[in-house]
Amino acid sequence: MNVESANTGYESLTIEDGIVLLRWPRGGTISGAAARRALDDVNTLCAGTYRPLLVDMATTKSVAREARAAFSLPCTVSRLALLGHSPVDRVIANFTLGVSAVLMPTRFFTKRDEAMAFLSLAALPDDGAWDRIIVDTAPTGHAVDLPVAQRERDEQ
Repeated sequence: MNVESANTGYESLTIEDGIVLLRWPRGGTISGAAARRALDDVNTLCAGTYRPLLVDMATTKSVAREARAAFSLPCTVSRLALLGHSPVDRVIANFTLGVSAVLMPTRFFTKRDEAMAFLSLAALPDDGAWDRIIVDTAPTGHAVDLPVAQRERDEQ
């Protein structure tokens, strides 16, 4: 399921395997209007069903104050994973989370498989049948990331 992204401020919004995927354009600033539009579209796409949300904000330049306020509004998101690729992305995400009253479990990740594992926990029933859940992500993802990390370091 997709939402047309023309004039929305975001690049794409889809649902895959029950997880909502929101991608922001590279190098852009997330404005208040774009954030509100994205959350309205997420709510429409979810049609009243709470779903986990993966936000790909890699190389986002900045998040406007109004956008940070919009991210603290009630919506149909059960769990939120912010995906970035650099230390700058982490700083932007941590600042956004630090000054926003986010209403759901939220974490920043640099690896998509780890973000998806975190989001998949939302699908587990919360019936108290366990004390602890251990998520083990594949080491293959780390091995695949090594050449990319080396190339990015060499380019700096």
